[in-house]
Amino acid sequence: MAITEKAAPPGAAPEDGTPGADGTRTPPGQEGWHLNSPLALTLLLLVVVVFQGPVRGALSKPVMQSWMTVFVAVVVQALPFLVLGVLLSAAIAVFVPPSFFARALPGHPALAVPVAGLAGVVLPGCECASVPVAGALVRRGVTPAAAIAFLLSAPAINPIVLTATAVAFPRNPEMVVGRFAGSLLVACAMGWLWQRLGRTDWLRLPAHAHHEGETKGEAFWSSVRHDTMQAGGFLVLGAMAAATLKAVAPAEWLRTAAANPVVAIFALSILAVLLSICSEADAFVAASLTQFSLTAKLAFLIVGPMIDLKLFAMQAGTFGRGFALRFAPATFVAAIAGAVLTGAVLL
Repeated sequence: MAITEKAAPPGAAPEDGTPGADGTRTPPGQEGWHLNSPLALTLLLLVVVVFQGPVRGALSKPVMQSWMTVFVAVVVQALPFLVLGVLLSAAIAVFVPPSFFARALPGHPALAVPVAGLAGVVLPGCECASVPVAGALVRRGVTPAAAIAFLLSAPAINPIVLTATAVAFPRNPEMVVGRFAGSLLVACAMGWLWQRLGRTDWLRLPAHAHHEGETKGEAFWSSVRHDTMQAGGFLVLGAMAAATLKAVAPAEWLRTAAANPVVAIFALSILAVLLSICSEADAFVAASLTQFSLTAKLAFLIVGPMIDLKLFAMQAGTFGRGFALRFAPATFVAAIAGAVLTGAVLL
């Protein structure tokens, strides 16, 4: 009786390791050995189960409990607004025609920057929401200078943040005006700076899959899944870094820094970067730092929504590492200068 060989599926690689129909070559006997996300998660769970005793002991230490508290707080605070930003980003990418932005923004980039900065008032979210939206704006043809102004202004001048600031500083209403004016000033300055010195090859936007043959609803949810995986991963990395620094930083440093007005401004600016608090909550943290001056607190409120650890990670993931490495230091310096200037005039 003749033995017939079962035909391989179309496109599959033969068992001898020769290339398949798609041109790929799979080593013999290794077709099933591929590390994917479910397999990685399974292996991680197995390691945790096997070493649950040491893991439980490590997590019970005070420093680890503090780390977990900060990590969970940052992620829980940021995640709803990240989802909001992803939904807005997908809506812009799928439902808004590119011609809309050509009509909505002035044709001259120098005029588009302040208009885009003021547009941040309409987004009720934090910095986690503005990053994917700014990326979508660039992909839809908006000049990067205007997208940068929106990216920096939206987390600090929207109604929710300004209301939270007024509640946190009931006896100092000038803090609300200072936060609005200083944040918008810095956002426009950074937009104009990019227009003059920025280069398009510094931007590395992740490519979005084309949606030929899909309905608008299918394309919308495909874009949501893509942006959630892209931005969410970097949010987790930034939250881990913020939690690590928060857990090991000595509290005595704050009391020492508050004694010097100049050092106090830099100390709270650096603290805003390290804590990575969402802009909806940072005003209450600033108000609790009673030993610091109002100008130092204003620096905390202006710097935090523009550059912190999670924002750096998200900006690197959305616009590219080269952009983030240049943009973050410049934004940090500009935000401090804007806070000092605004504080000198209003506070």
